[in-house]
Amino acid sequence: MARQELLDATVAHVRQHGLADMTLRQLADAIGTSHRMLLYHFGSREGLLAAAVGAIEADERAASAAIVAAATSEEDVLRRVWQRLRAPRRAGEERLFFELAALAAQGRPGTEQLRRDHVEPWLAAVGPDPDARAALRVDLAVLRGLLLDQLVTGDRKAVDAAFEHYVAHRSPIGRA
Repeated sequence: MARQELLDATVAHVRQHGLADMTLRQLADAIGTSHRMLLYHFGSREGLLAAAVGAIEADERAASAAIVAAATSEEDVLRRVWQRLRAPRRAGEERLFFELAALAAQGRPGTEQLRRDHVEPWLAAVGPDPDARAALRVDLAVLRGLLLDQLVTGDRKAVDAAFEHYVAHRSPIGRA
């Protein structure tokens, strides 16, 4: 399999099954390749998983752009994005994101792309305006924090209430 096919198979596997503590060999078996091919194309388990997170994040940015185009307000955008992110079927992706974010924060080899793409590609969507970039960065941090809260506590009702509180009290982009 070519690199992109391996990445696509990994993303599909993560979306359907999550990863838990799966080794590179187990993942290779699950997607129909060898661990050596994964190492050849991605360098390490972390490199493969960081590439998978990057692909999932790129899909999410595209979906978010479509939501922005269809939404009627900033609040509508946030609510639609939140509904998409908090869906139970996304839990495997979200767990993987946070696992790799922790590894990236430690500077682990193979996570360079995730460190580079953790925030900046999202900010590019609002252009150079510093107020819009700061507001979007806060929105991104709050959404990610609430997702982590939901994953750890499982208290969807309380997390949804916190999200609604945030939406009701946040400053609109470009207005402090």
